[in-house]
Amino acid sequence: MPNDIIFQDVIESRIFFIRGRKVMLDKDLAALYGVETKRLNEQVRRNIRRFPEDFMFRLRKREVWELSRSQIATLKKGQNIKYFPYAFTENGVAC
Repeated sequence: MPNDIIFQDVIESRIFFIRGRKVMLDKDLAALYGVETKRLNEQVRRNIRRFPEDFMFRLRKREVWELSRSQIATLKKGQNIKYFPYAFTENGVAC
């Protein structure tokens, strides 16, 4: 039972409020499922029809910047984000 509480706390700490929705970022969802982010996104691309905009959306530059300042570890000097992360809504997480 104590592990369930820890697990719930971990999940809740990875839920963000973006565009008026509670979402989980692709890297956190991949970690939850025990796969690489790259593999999760690969499967999303292969099954894109299962993920309409109310299930998932790609973050905008400004959103990434705001998250990196407040909630995600900041990048080291000289690092860039190659692809903006996907944000999965509750429905998208359940897919």
